[in-house]
Amino acid sequence: MADELVHYAVDAGVATITLDSPHNRNALSAQLRRELLAALAAAQEDHAVRVVVLDHTGPVFCAGMDLKEARGAGAGDQGVNEFPQILERIWTSPKPVVAKLAGPARAGGVGMVAAADIAVAVTDATFAFTEVRIGVIPAVISVTVLPRLTPRDAHELFLTGDTFSAERAARIGLINSAVPAEQLDDEVGRFVTSLSLGGPKALAATKELLRSEKAPSMAVAFQQMIETSARFFASEEGQEGITAFAQKRRPNWVPES
Repeated sequence: MADELVHYAVDAGVATITLDSPHNRNALSAQLRRELLAALAAAQEDHAVRVVVLDHTGPVFCAGMDLKEARGAGAGDQGVNEFPQILERIWTSPKPVVAKLAGPARAGGVGMVAAADIAVAVTDATFAFTEVRIGVIPAVISVTVLPRLTPRDAHELFLTGDTFSAERAARIGLINSAVPAEQLDDEVGRFVTSLSLGGPKALAATKELLRSEKAPSMAVAFQQMIETSARFFASEEGQEGITAFAQKRRPNWVPES
């Protein structure tokens, strides 16, 4: 039996869900997706849980989809078909969700950060929507990311795939704060304490109110994006980009210098 990739623990009303797959930078493999969904469900169903914290081991929060699994897979077998369930679980959780980043997030990992109610990162964490650089598109994560960003920032960052800092992520609304590493635990703890003071039913109702303002048709939006995203992952261009990434070379569409 494979080792557990997601750990779940509850202490004093706080459910901590820890991604523990550092060998692939906590990429969203089939096993990790399955275990993460189960942990989110457990937290949401436990009446003793008041706040959920998404944590991680290793230097990277989450590198996005597992490209090794995506390579050679058809559109119907791409992990992006299942990923919306994770984003929707986080976004619609009646318990507030806090993302704690001690390192970078990429692609789908940024989608989870955006889906969380509160997100805190260390100042040297970086972010990027790298999809276009491997010939795919940030379709599924756009459902949670676009409500957070200004249109101008979204256009730049989605189209270029450029890396940006935690300070900019805070400035454009992707995260709440960027702090030195030694202050990360205290900053997360500050938010958790504040969230714990709210009435559980009031918090759930307030989250529903906020969702109605941000994404009134999330299920519809995800359904539209799933097909598009999976098609690009399985396309000739997407497979070339994924292969080039694995081989540490430029994909064939990059002009010769």
